[in-house]
Amino acid sequence: MATIRTQPSAAPVIQALRSIGYNAQTAISDIVDNSIDANSDYIQIEFDYDIDSGFIRIEDNGIGMTDSELQQAMTIGSKDPRKKRAKEELGRFGMGLKTASFSMGKRLCVITKKNGIISERCWDLDYVSDKNEWLLYETIPSEIKDKIGQVGENSGTIVFVDRLDRFCGYGTKKVLKQDSYYSKVKRIHKYLEMVFHVMLEKGLIITINGNTLYPWNPFLEGNQRRIEGEEQIIRVNQKLVNITPYVLPHPTTFNQVEYRYAGGIKGWRDQQGFYIYRENRMVSYGDWFGMFPKDVPSELVRIKIEFSNEADDDWKIDVKKSSISVPDEAKEDLQAIAKYYRQLSQEMMLYRTKATRTGEKIKGTLNTWELSTDDINSSYILNRTHPVLTEILKAVDIDLRRKINVYLKLVELGSPCNLLKTANMVKKEEQQIDEKSMKLIVDYAEILFSTGIELDVEKVAETISMMAGFEGIEIHTIRTIIDKEVNSNASNNT
Repeated sequence: MATIRTQPSAAPVIQALRSIGYNAQTAISDIVDNSIDANSDYIQIEFDYDIDSGFIRIEDNGIGMTDSELQQAMTIGSKDPRKKRAKEELGRFGMGLKTASFSMGKRLCVITKKNGIISERCWDLDYVSDKNEWLLYETIPSEIKDKIGQVGENSGTIVFVDRLDRFCGYGTKKVLKQDSYYSKVKRIHKYLEMVFHVMLEKGLIITINGNTLYPWNPFLEGNQRRIEGEEQIIRVNQKLVNITPYVLPHPTTFNQVEYRYAGGIKGWRDQQGFYIYRENRMVSYGDWFGMFPKDVPSELVRIKIEFSNEADDDWKIDVKKSSISVPDEAKEDLQAIAKYYRQLSQEMMLYRTKATRTGEKIKGTLNTWELSTDDINSSYILNRTHPVLTEILKAVDIDLRRKINVYLKLVELGSPCNLLKTANMVKKEEQQIDEKSMKLIVDYAEILFSTGIELDVEKVAETISMMAGFEGIEIHTIRTIIDKEVNSNASNNT
């Protein structure tokens, strides 16, 4: 069958690549990935502010590239993502260097040295768009050679991006002011400290404008008050995934500076969730992926998930390496693990007390509420050992004590949290009522009948059905229970 060779027009494709979805933080991270893949242990990043000629310069001391390797690296789509990666390799599509750089500026220059031999290339997007052809300069323009400088060691690479229209508004009417520019650099600084914290902990050195990055560990490594859950290993499409849950200490255990630092770049509430790592590099953080809402009681939970680059397809890693999709095969396990540790976080937040690793409930406190967990549901119950309540119950007779306990049970069922759990309960054709609910209906009906108010069974059943906690029970079922269990009392009052 005959074929026709077609080549996409350069100008529109370049513009599409510039809009692939990077922000400045993910773009810089992607370029740093290339330096790490080149075995660098020292990476210097420089942001230079100038309304007309600012630039971003990233230099590493990695193995460098030969001329042919550089040519391949500067070619769009230089890697097949289906091919097996080397262990710990961060790159995937062969797009990162170009698309990340293009997302910030219109000119990308690279100078590299391998075994003492220097090679260089340059993409100028204005020139590509003007000619509408994929034309790559073999040498770096002379007017910026001094700014780029030379590779200092026997090997290494310098990536230089200028004409920063997307980074700071070069050539537009919305040029960033200097303060805003360096605020943006500060955010990048903090982001890199988080994304590459594992590698920084292992000795990688990264500097930004001469300032050394220090690892920000979301799991507060070294904090004696944190809870580290047992590491669990699951398989997704026959590939291993490591899961380690953490519950951080209660906020009151920190001073103001420590608390703000531990909150991370998003803050305590939004930093909760799963932290996804691919080859020791964070690719997603602070997200429950639709499994749970983000709420204050759960903000102590951060769960580490680690997989290798062999699992990229399973987790649908994107070009930017900053977005993933949780495989269906893993969701059930992750949901079960997260649910357990979210409950533990809720307990700790409520009681401001250090819980055990097994999540044992904390008792004997002055808290009015406790978290009760059974095999099916979790609900909040009143602390029946509260000293004030204990004194009240001691001072009343048995009959009044029973009525108070019934009322307290109704208060528990009517709490906002428990009410939300029952509000969407589906009615069944043949309802099976547990013994606790049945006893509660009987006790409450007896109390209503004993008030002396003229009531019939229908009215009592209707009253109970509208009370918090009984929304899922049909009136007919409640009436049947009253007729059967409280018939004599009902007859005396009708």
